[in-house]
Amino acid sequence: MMDGESPLRHPIISHVSNSGSDFGSSSDYNKYLVQIPPTPDNNPGPASLSIVLLEIDSNQESVPSVSGDIVSGSSGKDNEPDLTDVRINVGEEEEDDTLLSKISYSLTRVVKISPIIIALYRILIVVRVVSLALFLFWRIRNPNNKALWLWLLSVICELWFAFSWLLDQIPKLFPVNHATDIEALKATFETPNPDNPTGKSDLPGIDVFVSTADAEKEPPLVTANTILSILSVDYPVEKLSVYISDDGGSLVTFEAIAEAASFAKIWVPFCRKHKIEPRNPESYFGLKRDPYKDKVRHDFVRERRYVKRAYDEFKVRVNALPHSIRRRSDAFNSKEEIKALEKWKHWKVKVEEDQIKEPRPALVAPKATWMSDGTHWPGTWAVSGPHHSRGDHASVIQVLLDPPGDEPVEGKGGEGRALDLEGVDIRLPMLVYVSREKRPGYDHNKKAGAMNALVRASAIMSNGPFILNLDCDHYVYNSRAFRDGICFMMDHDGDRVSYVQFPQRFEGIDPSDRYANKNTVFFDINLRALDGIQGPMYVGTGCLFRRTALYGFNPPDVFVVEEEPSGSYCFPLIKKRSPATVASEPEYYTDEEDRFDIGLIRKQFGSSSMLVNSVKVAEFEGRPLATVHSSRLGRPPGSLTGSRKPLDFATVNEAVNVISCWYEDKTEWGFNVGWIYGSVTEDVVTGFRMHEKGWRSFYCVTEPDAFRGSAPINLTDRLHQVLRWATGSVEIFFSRNNAIFAGPKLKLLQRIAYLNVGIYPFTSIFILTYCFLPPLSLFSGHFVVETLTGSFLIYLLIITLSLCGLAVLEVKWSGISLEEWWRNEQFWLIGGTSAHLVAVLQGILKVIAGVEISFTLTSKSSTGGDDEDDEFADLYLFKWTALMIPPLTIIILNIVAILFAVCRTVFSANPQWSNLLGGTFFASWVLLHMYPFAKGLMGRGGKTPTVVYVWSGLIAICLSLLYITIKNSEIDGGSFMLV
Repeated sequence: MMDGESPLRHPIISHVSNSGSDFGSSSDYNKYLVQIPPTPDNNPGPASLSIVLLEIDSNQESVPSVSGDIVSGSSGKDNEPDLTDVRINVGEEEEDDTLLSKISYSLTRVVKISPIIIALYRILIVVRVVSLALFLFWRIRNPNNKALWLWLLSVICELWFAFSWLLDQIPKLFPVNHATDIEALKATFETPNPDNPTGKSDLPGIDVFVSTADAEKEPPLVTANTILSILSVDYPVEKLSVYISDDGGSLVTFEAIAEAASFAKIWVPFCRKHKIEPRNPESYFGLKRDPYKDKVRHDFVRERRYVKRAYDEFKVRVNALPHSIRRRSDAFNSKEEIKALEKWKHWKVKVEEDQIKEPRPALVAPKATWMSDGTHWPGTWAVSGPHHSRGDHASVIQVLLDPPGDEPVEGKGGEGRALDLEGVDIRLPMLVYVSREKRPGYDHNKKAGAMNALVRASAIMSNGPFILNLDCDHYVYNSRAFRDGICFMMDHDGDRVSYVQFPQRFEGIDPSDRYANKNTVFFDINLRALDGIQGPMYVGTGCLFRRTALYGFNPPDVFVVEEEPSGSYCFPLIKKRSPATVASEPEYYTDEEDRFDIGLIRKQFGSSSMLVNSVKVAEFEGRPLATVHSSRLGRPPGSLTGSRKPLDFATVNEAVNVISCWYEDKTEWGFNVGWIYGSVTEDVVTGFRMHEKGWRSFYCVTEPDAFRGSAPINLTDRLHQVLRWATGSVEIFFSRNNAIFAGPKLKLLQRIAYLNVGIYPFTSIFILTYCFLPPLSLFSGHFVVETLTGSFLIYLLIITLSLCGLAVLEVKWSGISLEEWWRNEQFWLIGGTSAHLVAVLQGILKVIAGVEISFTLTSKSSTGGDDEDDEFADLYLFKWTALMIPPLTIIILNIVAILFAVCRTVFSANPQWSNLLGGTFFASWVLLHMYPFAKGLMGRGGKTPTVVYVWSGLIAICLSLLYITIKNSEIDGGSFMLV
């Protein structure tokens, strides 16, 4: 340990093998477990696995593993399938029972959009559909005989645009706004009543997943702030568990989270006492508004100053971690090298003098990465070594904050204390660091594999019936957002809700949002509209899941007893039994055992009996309350007020076992269970599978925003982000997850929305063609129509005005600004001529030839000087990429074509002004959409990078050759005939 470093700041570790040595050692952070699980080569094989439904006490959080034989087949009673009643059967005569007399509150409601706006919106959609149909019919009936090639290309593109617009517009017919009632949630689940005299929280548990993979690209300080915002949310402490997945296995990330766990002991009570918002310290202390507004406690100023000073020290420690770890490792490595040299010298003396034959010791010690307790870091080393690289390291689980008790723990107060915490609950939620095992030869499936590892580990350690996943740069902005999400899950028919998607909101975006980074059209129009059908898509972060939906089960009212073709096994059918109240029948499951096929269970979830037994518990705890007004019967009130089972050695040891790289072998993980593998956009596919099974999802917009994060703001990063999304969509189109092949449970409009997800990148082919039509028209002297007739202009006017009207109405019912809508339209064209086109090429090459192409950054040009003081300096960062070639070509080609056509028409003896007007109008339409792209190339103050001039010169040469060819040719029937 280096001088000046506190031994309490970093956990002391112990390595635990399969033999079961003593667990851990005393430190501030408990139960550190590092294990290299048995591989399929040395694994003795899973023990006998069984699932038995036991009587579950209301204070029990998990079902113990019970060994025994599983009886498959029929029970021998009337040759009926062995079915189990998993619900509480309550008859009509029991409505007066005291246990079910709780008043049933509605936790969510529909906020109606103005009927006039919706009616006008639908009328305009019909008008535009009719006008498009008439226009296309007119275009087909009236070809341009002077330029058939130009007419044919334009008609094909217009037909596709109409089809693409229909796919995008039809699912928006039923936009809906949902609102939640947090006060009703509190009255139902946290208010003293006959079923819960103490008023202890009866809310279900939530496991929060935070994912990170690279400490260099994702700064640990940002991740630590995200963790601090989660630890301080307004939700029962004992019901909350936080898991950080470090897929890079970095010691820097690990120690940053350990620092955050230490600082949380100050930050979380401070937030609770003074009702701080937002509860991300970096965002809170960076607020530009008055921090003392609405604060009435006399000690707030003094305590805020103390916490601010502690946070500044915390930031210094976290930012210095790479240096301190390197310095510590160098010191330990020097000692190891000295020891190795001494051993070598001792060996040499023994060999030369005593003539003893011993193996020669290593002269050079490995350059290891060391923890503060003097042991090797079991994850990835700074200098890669055997079994310590990014793709080859052991499993790591560290419980940084222990599970809290049930009863509040008040802090100490009095004079002389920096923080007066008298009457403030100082408990903290459980915090666990997880880094899954990685070994060469295994496909680890990137983020989806890491999320599935967290699902299994959390099922063993906390088994919250609901899972919220966040990216490391998306923090909790609204501390009550968790309660908003739970309102949907616990409301009437909430057991059919698979997930609640929150909108993504971003900070650090330039005020004009030049490249539509906020994506407000997608989040506030598209997803809000889907909320009126079967629910929004899953978009990767800020989503609250039902654990059993992630497990691949069907909704509770879809009961089957046979295995589906996909291999998923659904909830059992309900068997009739005599009516009984919960008071007279305390067990929540039937006394009959579920009889599953042992092979099917292992195929789905793997060999862990603790994991399999946790499934039933999660399903039960995720049910809404059983009330007389419910259409479905759920769990009894007060059943989740019991104490939480503490972690023990066997539990954590099993959690390490299920995150081993071999655990998923020959299971359904990633195929029918958990996050789905095989796509860059695993989020969309995962949500699609749930909707396909008949699940419902909801869109939850809160005020203030639930979560906020960061987004790329410069042109290059934005294009590569769009490229990744579009590539995933193309993969979906060519896979079995195409909405065309979905089952009958997916609603028609929802199917169309998912079909649009897979098809929209292909629109880029027609967009690119259409953007080249104006230059071709201007160069050739012809237009897409033979003459600008009145019919053509009327159709064009109606289509344009209807589109503008739809935009205004969408702005009205969604709440976005017209400028945001227009920015989205501009970047639709920019992305369509660059990233989307490349994604289509990648997808086709991958499907046909199995070839994968990646477009990387080739050069960087950054503005310097006073940019460090500019909040949006990254906006002007220029990094050349091949994705910029098509848009740049389109811009130059349209500008040159306009100039050429104007000069030719002005000096022509027989000028064709109508063709010039039509071609110039469409070329200007293209350039207007390309304006943000051109502005991005110019950088700040017109500092255009040299590479742009190079490409412009090359393109200009090509255009000059094209001009010479046209000039020396004869135009006959619209075709070029070289003389």
